[in-house]
Amino acid sequence: MEKGEKAKEGVSKITRPITFAQKAADKLTLGIGSWSFIISFLIILIIWIFAIIFFSKEVLDLDHFLILNLFLSCVAAIQAPIILMSQNRSSQKDRKRMEYDYIIDRKTGREIEKIKIQLDKIENKLNQRR
Repeated sequence: MEKGEKAKEGVSKITRPITFAQKAADKLTLGIGSWSFIISFLIILIIWIFAIIFFSKEVLDLDHFLILNLFLSCVAAIQAPIILMSQNRSSQKDRKRMEYDYIIDRKTGREIEKIKIQLDKIENKLNQRR
């Protein structure tokens, strides 16, 4: 098997996530990084805050805001590692693609050198005939 074929094989392997966790991180990051998620999350937060304000008894119950704060902290604590896992997968894919491109560039360079040598030989033969 040639180096270029090995590189192609390596690139095809990196297009599929290796483990369930990596696949889940990639899919979650797609959803979390979308405007639909941000807008729906903001709507839920606004509804939650209005519910706390309007359904509180005479005095505003701050415990519900503490629970909201805890919920938001938990969401941020879970989102950050998921996003980092997905970014790590992206950088691994990019690194593999760069290695593949480097192998192809070297192979192309060798092919161009061979063509140049052949053209030089043809040019020399044409010059000798004149």
